[in-house]
Formats: sequence, structure tokens, C-alpha cells
Amino acid sequence: MSSVFKRGGKGNRGGSWYVSWYDHTGKRHCKCARTTDKATAERIGAKLEADAAKRREGLIDPQLEGYVREAKRPLAELVTEYKSKLIANGRTERYIAEAVGYVERFAKAERIETAAAFTAERMAHYAAGLSDAGKSARTVQAAIGAAKSFTRWLVACEKLPRDPLAGTRKPNPDANRKRRRRMLLPEEWPVLELATIHAPERFGMAGSERALLYRAAIQTGLRANELRSLKRESIVLGATQPYIVLEAASAKNRRSARVQIDRSLADLLCDFLAPKLPSCEVFQLPHASNLARMLRSDLADARKRWIAEAKKDPQEITRRQQSDFLTTENHSGHLLDFHSLRHTCGGWLANSGAHPKTVQAVMRHSTITLTMDRYGHLLPGAETDAATQLGEMVSLGEAPDGSEKNILRMTGTDDASAQRHAQQSRRDLTRREEAACDEGEHARDATKKPKALTAVTLGDEKQADTIACESAPSWTRTMNLLIKRQ
Repeated sequence: MSSVFKRGGKGNRGGSWYVSWYDHTGKRHCKCARTTDKATAERIGAKLEADAAKRREGLIDPQLEGYVREAKRPLAELVTEYKSKLIANGRTERYIAEAVGYVERFAKAERIETAAAFTAERMAHYAAGLSDAGKSARTVQAAIGAAKSFTRWLVACEKLPRDPLAGTRKPNPDANRKRRRRMLLPEEWPVLELATIHAPERFGMAGSERALLYRAAIQTGLRANELRSLKRESIVLGATQPYIVLEAASAKNRRSARVQIDRSLADLLCDFLAPKLPSCEVFQLPHASNLARMLRSDLADARKRWIAEAKKDPQEITRRQQSDFLTTENHSGHLLDFHSLRHTCGGWLANSGAHPKTVQAVMRHSTITLTMDRYGHLLPGAETDAATQLGEMVSLGEAPDGSEKNILRMTGTDDASAQRHAQQSRRDLTRREEAACDEGEHARDATKKPKALTAVTLGDEKQADTIACESAPSWTRTMNLLIKRQ
């Protein structure tokens, strides 16, 4: 039974009444009834006690009540808890800011104040608004993905009974991608490296340091933030095969990695890092927004030097000026920024004929599908071999009529099909022998006297079968007996 009381003793006779009751699990609860009338407080206590009894009997589902209670909470509180969960999972500050920012912008645009207001219709309306505003499919995909991650967390934490965005599909990011990166061509790299070495200081980095940075980025495929995190002690130069140790906290996938480098890059790094302490950073990279500007400035200098080399040949100068060699944006509209150096690493590996699994390992992709989607079109030879094979199949009938090889291939009697042809011939011979055996049996049955037939009893079935097929070959005779017994 519930009970009511006042706190504060005689000095609180005019205060509010408190209600005490036991829930369906047997736990005692106490709350303020927010009334000075004892009878009203008793009715509130009776109601709470009755609800507890219904829960014990299964008439009220406590889990559904919890969903209703959580769904009415302010969305800002849930977003704060979601942010705490991302921090606990070790997500980077940038990832957390983007994930939470997408959810907050979606909620603000659609005037969502509680978790229950998250619906697929509102998500579709918001995505359509982004597309109408000129946002790329990649941006729309990121917004939908962040919202879906948030709703999945709501379901996992039992704040919603089901995921309202489970059926929402993200658009294809390649449908109308605004920015496409290009890789640095192998012919462009020597010109860029030489021009960068002799270029003046930019964004606090000397020309030789920038050239070494670009070389390391192309050879290792490390991202800008991963290169920024490298310390002098991260580079192991004394091993048989030099390598760079990438800590899990600095990697995008939060997994430590050992990135192999060649001896030439190791020697350059050894001379460059000789005066530095083990705890010093390898490269003093500028702000992330200036990395692309730094690389593009070096590209512009390299292009000027390359064009100036042909100053004695007017036609060559015109040709070079019209080409997209060492340009930031090529004729196809593909741009080159600092992350393009990582794209260059994967592209050069694919063009060199490296196995896709090798490219995946170097690029540290989670799945081979991601590797093939990015660099599959660069793998040489696959399309050529397929075209050659298809051409041979289509041209089977184009050879002269007297060509023995063509006749064999068209009829399927070449060396590869000889065994199948022999096996088919043996099967045809067996069928003819069985047919002859059956015809002989029927003929003998027609000439036999009824008396001789009645002499064969059910127990003599084996003897009758033997007599019926005595004229057939031994192998065929055995097969016929087995078939009849089945």
C-alpha cells in the first residue's frame, strides 16, 4: 500500500505531501505529490500503486513506457549523450563535430524537438532541400549517414522502439560529384620535385622540406593528419627494410600500421632528421586549409619552369601552354590538392600492375571493394584480355571453310572436346546394346509356350533374368539385371 507524509515535522504543516510506494520490482520510491491536500495525495499514491500492480501482472509493459518517456525528452539532451558516446568510442574531434553538426542542422531545419519526431518523411524533405540548394550527392549522403547513425544509437540505447530511418537510402556519391581528384602523373613528379627544391619558403616550410614531404606522401599513401602526427621516433631506419610506425590514435581507422618505405627515401629522411630529437615532429605542416595552397603554388612554379624550357621553340611553347601538364585542374575538370598525393600512391600502384590485395594493404582500405571502386579502372590488361577473348569467340566462323582448326572448334571436336566425344560414343553404343537385348527378350517371350512361362516362379526371378539376357554382352547383361531389380 502507498503512504503519504510530510517532511519537516510540525514546522511544515502547510507544505506539500509526499507519496511513498513500491514499484513492480519491489523497489521503494518516494516523490512529492505537489499538493497540500492529503486526500489528493492519497489518490495519487493509489494510482501509482495500481500502475505498479498492473506492471507486475503484465498488463502494462515497462519497456514501452520507457520508450514513451525517452521519446518525449528534449533532443538537445539526447544529442549531448550521443556526443559523449562518440568521445568514449575514441572518435576524433573532427568526426564528432561533423556527426553532431549534421544532426543539429537537420533538427533545426525540420524543427525537430524530440526523438519521436525523427521520421523518414522529414529526412527525405531535408535531403531534397539540400539537393535543391546545389549540394552535391556526397554532402547529402553524409547528412543522411550521420542521421542514420544517430537513430541507430537511439534504438541501441532503448530510447526508440525501432529505427525510423532504417529504410532511408543514401544517394550515390558519384551521381553529381562536384569535386573529382586527379593523380599526379609519373612524368609530372620529377619536374615538380626539382622546382620545389629550388622554390622559396612557403607557409613556414623550406623548398627541400616540402619536396621531401611530397615524396613521403606519394610513397606511403599517408593522409595529411597522419603525416602531421609522425615523430622522429616513428621512423625506423636501421631495419633491413625501413618502415614508418603509424600509431592507432593518429590513423583514420584507429588501427596501428607499419608502412614500408624504400632505401632512397630512408636515406633522405635520415639526413633530414639527423639534427632533430626523437620526440620532435618530422614535418612542420601548415594549417590544413593551407596545404592545398602550398602544393598548388609549387605546381605553378614547376609549370612555369617547364614551359620556359622550350622558349627557343615557339611551337613547343604553344603546345605546352595548351596542355594540362602540372595544372591544378586538367581538361576533364579533375582537381589536384594535397590529398591527391595519396590518390597518386594508389594510382601508381594500380598502373604498375600490382595485385589488388597489395594495393589494399598499402592504402589500408577496410575492404577490397573500396580499393576496386577507387583504382579498379586503372588495373592494366584486364579489359584488353577480355576483348581479345571475346574477339576470338566471335571470329570462330570467319576462318576459311577448309580450315581444319576452325572446323574442329566449331563442331566441338578439337583436342579439348575429344574425351567428351568418346564418352558420348560409348553411351550411344550402350543404349543400342540394351535395345537389342530388350528386342531379343520380347521375341523369345512370343515363341515360348505358356507352360514354360508358368514354370518360372517369383523365387526364380534371378534365373529368369539371366535367361532373358543370355545373348547380350556381359557388361550390358549386368546393368540390365541391376536396373530390373531396382
